[in-house]
Amino acid sequence: MRSNAPHLDPGGPGMMRSVAELRAAARRVFAAALAAVDPRAAMRRHLRVEGQWLLAGPARFDLPSLRRVIVVGAGKAGAAMAGAVEEILGDRVAGGLVNVKAGHTAPLRRVRLCEAAHPVPDEAGVEGARRMLALLRDAGEGDLVIACISGGGSALLPLPAEGLGLPDKQEVTRRLLACGATIREINAVRKHLSAVKGGLLARAAAPAAVLACIISDIIGDPLDAIASGPTAADPTTFADALGILDRYGLREKVPAAARAHLEAGARGERPETPKPGDPIFKRVTNVLVANNTQAVEAAEVEAKQLGLHALVLSITVDGETREVARVHAAVAREVRTFGRPVAPPACVISGGETTVTLRGEGKGGRNQEFVLAAALALEGVPGAVVFSAGTDGTDGPTDAAGAVADGETCARARSLGLDPQAHLDHNDAYPLFHALGDLVITGPTLTNVMDLRLLLIG
Repeated sequence: MRSNAPHLDPGGPGMMRSVAELRAAARRVFAAALAAVDPRAAMRRHLRVEGQWLLAGPARFDLPSLRRVIVVGAGKAGAAMAGAVEEILGDRVAGGLVNVKAGHTAPLRRVRLCEAAHPVPDEAGVEGARRMLALLRDAGEGDLVIACISGGGSALLPLPAEGLGLPDKQEVTRRLLACGATIREINAVRKHLSAVKGGLLARAAAPAAVLACIISDIIGDPLDAIASGPTAADPTTFADALGILDRYGLREKVPAAARAHLEAGARGERPETPKPGDPIFKRVTNVLVANNTQAVEAAEVEAKQLGLHALVLSITVDGETREVARVHAAVAREVRTFGRPVAPPACVISGGETTVTLRGEGKGGRNQEFVLAAALALEGVPGAVVFSAGTDGTDGPTDAAGAVADGETCARARSLGLDPQAHLDHNDAYPLFHALGDLVITGPTLTNVMDLRLLLIG
């Protein structure tokens, strides 16, 4: 994804000034960030064959001694990751199954794909998880299970714990998503309603060796929280899960079966997820192959190559989207007015993932909402562009990855009879940006390392 965006001279007469140039540069910077976290390339950087050995992170596997290599997994990048395993190991792959978001597919020879729903799980995901566990129960000590784990895996690997049904998990997921809970909080609850998350996939694969290749979509790259940690020890407990429901006033609002399951677990009446030190993890290797840091660093390099003064604000941005947007807008005004913390022409970059507390019933996602809130705060500011997009190509339940705006966006919207503040109040950014032609639409990128936000100031 390259464009003909102009090369810029930060100090000379060719300095980038027009909003059109800034918008083009934003898209080019985003494309460079996506290229840096391409799943196939990431897998090849961390997984390779040398002679008789398969090398992955700190682990070495003697290929001639393996009976079979089985590939499983879940996540938006799962298809591309499994494709890389097939390319690296060829006919050594005996088969496997990976659950992916509908439409996030790639051609595979030996590994089958199960397309399922995200972010609210569906029966297709449940059936895929059941078939995956059946494969793992047949795995023996001489087998190697390669698990391809990426963001989205929590919803795409939704096998409910005994006594629970899919509707119970769907309702819990909907309520947690709507209340503004963080992804780590959501996943702590999911793990304790699941038969496969929180290290239980690794338990099912024992005594086979497990190599999990992981693409992170969570700040700080906590292996136990990415896709709800199906191959990682779980430091959270049933009591923690109940505490999260209480924090958001949800204990009495979630389905009775889910509440009873968690309360029984907190009383010690249900087995906990495997904890750090559990013997099952002696034959488990977890390798992080891509994360948001790599995307942000690639964006910084590309911005500099375009002649912009690049500044990474943070790679750990979280919190309520609208508040984060106002802070970013304040930074843009500071750059524009005072030339600090970086002199224009500038590209200020941040990574991470914010949350949205739903107040209306509109259509949008956290990136579109971020851009709309920032556009309102930057109204009338010349030479400033704000861009935000999800690296998975999806923002909320829409076909857009995000949006782009500038100081004239709100005026343009009003000229079309649209009220930007009303659209923000109703979590309804998508229709506004669709009318303006300012949605960022990439289609499925087959990766997922959270979001990238850009402020470009001419």
